[in-house]
This record gives sequence, C-alpha cells and structure tokens, in this order.
Amino acid sequence: MPTLRVHDSPAALPRDAWNQLLDAAPRPTPFMRHEYLQALHDAGSATADTGWQPLFLGLWDDERLLAACPAWLKTHSYGEYVFDWAWADAYHRHGLRYYPKLLVAVPFTPVPGSRLLAVDDEARQLLAHGLRNLVNETKASSLHVLFGDEADQAALAAAGCAARSGVQFHWTAEGDTDFAAFLARLHRDKRKKIQQEQRRVREAGVVFEAREGTAITVEDWDYFYRCYQQTYREHRSTPYLSRDYFARMASTMAEHWLMFTALRAGERVATSLIALDPARRAAFGRYWGATEHIPNLHFDACYYQPLAWCIANGYARFEGGAQGEHKMARGLMPTPTASSHWLAHPGFADAVSDFLAREGEAMTGYLSELSEHAPYKTA
Repeated sequence: MPTLRVHDSPAALPRDAWNQLLDAAPRPTPFMRHEYLQALHDAGSATADTGWQPLFLGLWDDERLLAACPAWLKTHSYGEYVFDWAWADAYHRHGLRYYPKLLVAVPFTPVPGSRLLAVDDEARQLLAHGLRNLVNETKASSLHVLFGDEADQAALAAAGCAARSGVQFHWTAEGDTDFAAFLARLHRDKRKKIQQEQRRVREAGVVFEAREGTAITVEDWDYFYRCYQQTYREHRSTPYLSRDYFARMASTMAEHWLMFTALRAGERVATSLIALDPARRAAFGRYWGATEHIPNLHFDACYYQPLAWCIANGYARFEGGAQGEHKMARGLMPTPTASSHWLAHPGFADAVSDFLAREGEAMTGYLSELSEHAPYKTA
C-alpha cells in the first residue's frame, strides 16, 4: 500500500526521481524541476522565515516515488498571482482565521503547468486526497493549487475542489520565418505601433545583446539583479528573490536562461530575463529592469526582442506572464488558466463555490470578447 510522507525540504526527495516524474507529466516546465525549487529553498526565498513553510509531499511504494508535489503552509498570499485577499478579509471580518493555508504552486512564478507529479492517474488521485487530509492535519483553512494542468484539475475536482478560471497572454508560432513576417500578419495599426516603438528605441541609440546559458557572465547577472531590485523599488516593494538564488540558477540550470541587455554608447541601460524550455521549444518572460528611463524600451526588451529570438530559434511558444491586456497589441493571445481550491469551513466553501461559478461565467464572456479584438488579420 503506498505511503504518503511529508518532507520539510525539497532536498528530502530524490532529485532524479522527482525530475523523472516531471518529464513524464502532461505539461512539464523548468520551474517545477527539483533544482529550481531547491534553489528557492536554499537561497532563503521560499522558507518558513518568508511565510513559505515547506511541506513537500511524496507518495512512496517502499523506496519508489510514485507521486510528489511542492506544498507550502502560507501565512500570507504574496507571490501567488491568483488573488484570494478578499477571501482572507471575509474570514477576518467573521472572526475566523484564514492563515495558515496550504498552497501547491511554484513560488513567485505564475506559469501554468503540471503540479501533481505522478506515475499515473491513480497515484495523482491519492496525492490529491492526501493534500485534503494535510489541510486537516495542519489545521489550515484551505487548499489552493495554482496554475495546474488538466490532469491536476480532474484529480482535485474528484477530491472536492472547486475550479477557478483565469487568463494569461501567450504567443504561439504560426510558421513565421522572421520578425518581419510576424509583423506582416498583424493589423496595420498594431504593426505600425510596434515599428514606431522600436524605431524610437533605436533613435535613442539603444542596441541589444542576447546571451544564453553559460554565455551569461557574472557581471551580466550582477547588472540584471541591480535592475531587478530597481523595478521593485519603483513600486515601493521588496524583491522576492535574492542574488544568491540567481547565482544558483546560473550554476544548476544555466541552459534554461536567456538574457537581453540593452546598451547605449556601450553602457548597459536595461535588461530582461527569459526562461527557456529547450526540449519543448517554449520561452517564458520573467523579469526586467532599467537603470535609465527610455520611452518604449520595456516593450522592446520584454516582447519584441524575445519574440524575434523565438522565431529565429524555432520556438513554438512565448508566455508573457501574469495579466496584461496590452500584450494582445504585441501579438500575444488570451489563454485560459485554472486553479483549484478547497475551503474547510462549509459556509465559506459554499459561498466561494458560488462566487467561482459566477466568476467563471464572466471569464468565459471576457475571453470571448477579447477574441473579437485579435491583433491578427483574418485570411
């Protein structure tokens, strides 16, 4: 009979066995690799001290890992990108405790993909029920599984979870041979807007360098982190990730990173960091920052340069991150996302389920409305 064990660190689970489950998952991403999660833990970005107490689950048959997932007992809702602040406030107003809650997600990373890694559907179902039981054992208020794939959603629905719908904006390849061909498919006003924005960046004297993997130097990472900090400073916030975390990424997952650096007169002025999944030809916009304000530079560094690189290198998908209707004008199309939720309190569970049903209907209408404003010309 398989046994479910709870581990206080990703290091307690074997890296190779974890990654084998991930590689066989319906929708693997680099962000669920053992190395990625271990770096978040070891660098102090996702630990009990930052409100992310690790409770990694493993379903074991003797010493064989049948299923696993990253879970945290959370004392806040920061770094998640599926917002439940209103739920927490409602609990508080009724004299109830919302935190801690049990969360299955990749910290600070709103990228859809497999969350419940398993050898088969039966093991995945056991893992889903194990998460429900862990809510009770930890006296958490609720369970939340964010940005899971369809297999995750099915297993969690069978375990009593309610589904929540969302939307992101992604680009998918349509046979474009270069960036000019991509632009040619856009409506004239969208195409002219992008050309105008890029022209203004060039007129400001900016050129870009792209470096991938081990070609990204320590100096590049240092400058990137300075920009990353600056972005948070401008929003009067504190960075989630430490410089040590990025050093670990450069050491253990170098092949998964692409960095664009904007230069003017030979001096760095901005940078953007893109995550790569070379095996599946997918790219993910992650972080950006600048040490000098130059109009339209953000759009070029975060969308146009990555899209041109993806087309040139035969990548099939570029995900632009959380939210942002403005991404449609840059050729990224609305793509549904989903999360799963279970609340222990019966009254609040009913209220949230009703809310999610109505929110889901509204999201369906929103997606339909967005599709009517696609930036691409019809045949």
